Amino acid sequence: MASHDPLPTRAGRLSGKTAVVTGSSSGLGRAIAAAYAQEGAQVCCVDLYPTLRNATNPSTGKADDIHSRITTGTPTHELLVEQYGGKHMFVQADLTKAPEVENAVAACVKELGRVDVIVNNAGISVESTHPRLMRIHETSEDDFDRTMAINTKAMFLGCKYAIAQMLQQDPLPGCNGDRGWIINTASIQGFVGYFGTPSYAASKGAAVMLTRQVALDYGQDRIHCNALCPGFLKTAMTQNIQNNPATLQKIDDAHVFGGMGAPEDVARVAVFLASDDARWVTGVPLPVDGGFLCQ
Repeated sequence: MASHDPLPTRAGRLSGKTAVVTGSSSGLGRAIAAAYAQEGAQVCCVDLYPTLRNATNPSTGKADDIHSRITTGTPTHELLVEQYGGKHMFVQADLTKAPEVENAVAACVKELGRVDVIVNNAGISVESTHPRLMRIHETSEDDFDRTMAINTKAMFLGCKYAIAQMLQQDPLPGCNGDRGWIINTASIQGFVGYFGTPSYAASKGAAVMLTRQVALDYGQDRIHCNALCPGFLKTAMTQNIQNNPATLQKIDDAHVFGGMGAPEDVARVAVFLASDDARWVTGVPLPVDGGFLCQ
């Protein structure tokens, strides 16, 4: 079973860096923002809402699209200040709209001085909110368009405007001329399919190839671009799986380490990819999946 222990306190691996993290208010994005702040980065949190979204409908105990819009709790950027100190901020943005993504990057530069890292993490799985698995002939065009807009277009826009800023600013001292670090959240479904998720799988396959293309185009500028490819995690996105004992057992059995992971397991790798430890790493879609792809 994946560990839920606190992140190790190797403070300072991201000291001096400023990071934009999209989808930062919940799940994996919140864990990555916390890991970055713990390692010394300033974090610009970007999301539709500053606080956690509910995972489930209280009356059914299942995930649905409506209740995921209801927010509660402490905003991520405030939590970072409370727990780790430093300067952190929040920008509200619809990441499918170019002017709002451009504004988010500009707001980060205005408040925090620069953009060294962007984690394009915002994503959805519309199919996971349906009461049953739906194949492509049952999948609506609206579901497909919405999934591609958030999981793929928003990633494209994040890369576009963050890179434009990285090219304008001087490299950080002591980073061997490296200008920036881009981490895109893809998925193991960028490698293999899973039943009843046609739009999600398509979007994550696109994320993997976008990552490789950006790495190829901007290597000459010393901008790293890699992709996190998480396996199944215990987040709101998998709430319906977690609520179905039979399905959950099948998923657990498919992991070499015997169960679903935690967001913190992936956040540790996100720290690595934004650090000097990844100096010779770019264009890599990196599975963080508890051995799911071994089988």
